[in-house]
Amino acid sequence: MTLISPASTDATGRSKIVAMKIKCTFLLIALTSAVVVSARSPERADAQENQMRAVWVDSSTGLMWAGKDNGKDISWRKAMKYCYCLRLDGHSDWRLANMAELQGIYDKTVEAPGLAGPTKAPRAFTWHVKGNLFLTGDQWSGHQVTGRTPLESYEYHFDFNEGRPDKDPSGWPYPFSGMRALCVRDSGK
Repeated sequence: MTLISPASTDATGRSKIVAMKIKCTFLLIALTSAVVVSARSPERADAQENQMRAVWVDSSTGLMWAGKDNGKDISWRKAMKYCYCLRLDGHSDWRLANMAELQGIYDKTVEAPGLAGPTKAPRAFTWHVKGNLFLTGDQWSGHQVTGRTPLESYEYHFDFNEGRPDKDPSGWPYPFSGMRALCVRDSGK
């Protein structure tokens, strides 16, 4: 039987504690570096912070808005389904915003950070939208204009950069590159 003196146990114990402290310090430095690298610019950091907010309630209308759009290219029909199926902030009665509601949150003086460009390579961008909502493209409206034939039907969308709806059916069917779904609900329900 080999006996270990208390002095050698204390030294071994201390060396293990020192090694653990070094590992913890290394992990903390690595994590801090990762956070700093991921927030390459102040705009991107602000945009990432906005993504964490779930909803915004417009006090002038009582409407509750999702804090961000769906974040990727989406067709009009899938945008309608996305909002209908959305479960956010304990609510399940979301819908795609109509044109009047989208126009109501446009404000040329506001510059809310967001993203724009292709889904796979977006760039930092500012949108003129109240509530500091995080947008990543033009927003579909929940209103469909029906013509005499299916080929004459088209969907509206709103551009929060230019502050205008697209009501021109000449480009039908609209490609959905750059099109997004921004969901809304009546907060009084």
